[in-house]
Amino acid sequence: MSETTNTNEEKKKPPLNGRRALPPNNSNDEENEVPEMEAFGLIPRGFNPKDYLRVVDIHMFKEPHEINKQQHHTDKYYSPKLIVRRGQPFQIQIDFNRPYKPETDHFWLEYLIGRYPQQNKGTYIPILVGDVLKPGEWGAKITHKENNSIHLSIMSSATCIVGKFRLYVAVWTPFGILRTQRNSAIDTYILFNPWCQQDAVYLDDEKEREEYVLNDVGVVFHGNINDLKVRSWSYGQFEENILDACLFLMDKAELELSGRGNPIKICRVASAVINSRDDNGVIAGSWDNTYTYGVPPSAWTGSVDILLEYYSSKQPVRYGQCWVFAGVFNTFLRCLGIPARLVTNYSSAHDNNANLQLDFFLDDEGKLDTKITKDSVWNYHCWNEAWMTRPDLPVGFGGWQVVDGTPQETSDGMYRCGPASVQAIKHGHVCFPFDAPFVYAEVNSDIVYSRREKNGTQVIEKIDTTHIGQLIVTKEVGGDGMMEITEEYKFQEGSAEERLALETAVMYGVKKQTTQDTRYQPQMDVDMDFQMQKAVLGSDFKVTITFKNRSHNYYTATVYLSGNIVFYTGVTKMEFKKHTFSVQLKPSSSSAFDVVIKSSEYMSDLLDQASFHFFVTARINETGKILATQKVMVLEIPALRIKTKGEMVADKEMSVIVEFTNPLKQTLENVTLRLEGPGVLRTMKKEFRQIPANSTLIWELKCIPKRPGLRKLIASLNCNALRHVYGELNIQIQKP
Repeated sequence: MSETTNTNEEKKKPPLNGRRALPPNNSNDEENEVPEMEAFGLIPRGFNPKDYLRVVDIHMFKEPHEINKQQHHTDKYYSPKLIVRRGQPFQIQIDFNRPYKPETDHFWLEYLIGRYPQQNKGTYIPILVGDVLKPGEWGAKITHKENNSIHLSIMSSATCIVGKFRLYVAVWTPFGILRTQRNSAIDTYILFNPWCQQDAVYLDDEKEREEYVLNDVGVVFHGNINDLKVRSWSYGQFEENILDACLFLMDKAELELSGRGNPIKICRVASAVINSRDDNGVIAGSWDNTYTYGVPPSAWTGSVDILLEYYSSKQPVRYGQCWVFAGVFNTFLRCLGIPARLVTNYSSAHDNNANLQLDFFLDDEGKLDTKITKDSVWNYHCWNEAWMTRPDLPVGFGGWQVVDGTPQETSDGMYRCGPASVQAIKHGHVCFPFDAPFVYAEVNSDIVYSRREKNGTQVIEKIDTTHIGQLIVTKEVGGDGMMEITEEYKFQEGSAEERLALETAVMYGVKKQTTQDTRYQPQMDVDMDFQMQKAVLGSDFKVTITFKNRSHNYYTATVYLSGNIVFYTGVTKMEFKKHTFSVQLKPSSSSAFDVVIKSSEYMSDLLDQASFHFFVTARINETGKILATQKVMVLEIPALRIKTKGEMVADKEMSVIVEFTNPLKQTLENVTLRLEGPGVLRTMKKEFRQIPANSTLIWELKCIPKRPGLRKLIASLNCNALRHVYGELNIQIQKP
C-alpha cells in the first residue's frame, strides 16, 4: 500500500522545467501546506508552545453592516467572507490567550495566494506591526488594546494582486515560529479600488463610481440607426458565487497570479476567455439562427445564470451574440472593481482586411454580388469600455479603453480585442497596443460600391463616407436614458481634425486603398433616397423611393429594390423581395414611388431580431450611371407586461405577474418565459406549450425580495417564431 501512495504523490508533482525553479503560479484556487510549527533547529525537551503568546480567535468584521464592507463599498456582495479594496485600510481584531506585551512578544501577519507563494512575486506578503500606515503600501498598526485583544488597522498595497488571500498569524518563539491553523473563514478578497488615488482604476467622480462599479443592472441599446431599441440587462455582480466565478475565469485563462494587479493584463486575457473560441471560454457564439441544445442569445436576461453555469460545468455556455458577450464582460469587470460600461456602435464595420473600406461588389445589373462581398456592416455592435491608467503608453491615453469579448478577428493568434485607448482611436494614433486599427475601422470605414464591367475594368459607383459609426452610445449615469459618446471616438464628420486623424492612422499603418486607379464619376444632378414605414411584426408596410432631378435634362431610370432578411451582423440570409420598375424623372422636379411589402412575403423566414436590409439601385439610362443606397429596418416587436401585487417589503413574500398577448396570425408553440431581478428573485423559467393567435398568457409567481431599495425586474419571452420580446419594471422594495 505504501508504495502506491508514494507514486501518487509523485504524480501530483508538476514536471520539472529547466527554465524556472518553480512551476507557474496561475491558480487562485490552489494552496500550499503551511506548517503550524516551523522549528529553527532541534527543539529542547521541556519546550511547551503553550508558554508563548497564542492566538485564540480572529474577528474580521465582515458583515455587510460592519465597518469594513461599509467603508470599502463591498456591502452588496452576497458573500460571508471579508471583501476589501486595495490601497485602503481595513480593521481586524485578534484575541490572544493573555494580554499582548510588545516588549517581549513578536507576531506578524502573513497573506498568501496560490500554490507557490513567493515574496518577490507579491504572492507571499509578511506584514510586521508598525507605528504608522503609509498610504498605498502594505502595513499594520495597533489601534486599540483591551484585555487579551488587540485591534489592528491593515493597509494593503494599491498595486497588489486582486484575488482571494489566505491569512495566517505567526508568533515568534526562541525555538521556532508558531502559526494559526488554516481557516477559510478568514480568507480575504482584495479587489480593485476606484476610490483610491494610487489605484490604476481610480475614478474621481462619485456618481460615475456608483454607476460604473456599483450598479448591478444596465441597459443595452440595439436595433439600428433608424430605429434605436433598448432592453435591460441584469449584471448581478454582487450575487452569490459570482465573485468566485470571476476569479475562476482568470484561473481558466492561466493568468499568472503576479499579473493580477494589472487591469491591462486582466482585460486582455478576459476578452479572450469570455468567448469560447480557441480556449473553451465562457460563451459559445452562434449567429446562424439555429440554437439547438442551448439557449437562444435573445432569451438571456442577465449574466448571472451564464457565469454560474460556466463555473459549475467548466464548459462553454450556449449561446451568445455581441450584447451577451458584452453583458457578461461588464459583470466581470465591475465585480473585480474595474469601472466599466457597455457601449453600442450603430452601423459597425466588420472589415475583413482592415483597409478602412468595406467593399460592396455589384454585378452588371446593379445587384449586390454576395459571393465576392466579404465585408459586412453590423446594424449595431456592442463592446465594453474599462477605465484605467495606461502607464505602458505615452501620457494622455489613459481613461476609457475599448475591450471586446465578441470573437470577430484574431489578435496575436487568439480571438480577443483590446484594451485600446479611446483617445488614441479618436486621434488616429493606432500604433499603440492593443488592436486599435481594428476598432478604428469599426467606427471609421468608408463603404465603396464598385461594379466590374464586361471588359473587366472596375468602376466605382459610389463612396459613402458617413454610413459607418454614425452613432456610438452608452447608458447615462444615474438613469436609463441614452448618452451619446460618438465624439469620444471621432471628430465631426468632414472637419479638418477628422481628416488629420485619418492621415495619422494611415501613417501608422492602417491600410487605406486609394480610389485614384479606378474611374469614379458619380451622377451629380440626381438624388435618390428611400424611407420605410414603421411597422409591427406581422403587418404589411411600404417602402417609398424618392428622386430629385436637379438638372434641366429629362431622365429615365431603371430601379431595382432588393429586400433581404439579415442577421443583425449585416450578413444576408435570403432575398425575400425583388422588384424592378421604370421611372421617368422630369427636369427640376421630385417624384416618389411606393413598393408594398406584405407580411406573407417575410414571416416564414424572419430571423431573431426582425431585421431587413433594403438595397435600392437605379441606373440612369441616358448616362449609364448608377445611384445606390441601402438601409436597415427593424420591425417593432411587442413587449411583455410586468405587474406586482400586494406590498413590496424586504424578507416578505410578494407576487409578480407577467402578461403577453400574441400579436401574430399564428399560434406560438413551445414558449419559454424568463424572469429575474438582482436582490429580488433568482432567475425563474416557465414553459408554455401554446399561445393561440391574439390570446393572452398570464404567469403569476411568488418571491421574497432580499434587499430594500430601487430594484428592477427583467423578463424575456422566446419561441421559434418570436424572439427578442422583453419587459421590465422598476420597483421600490421597502425596509421591513
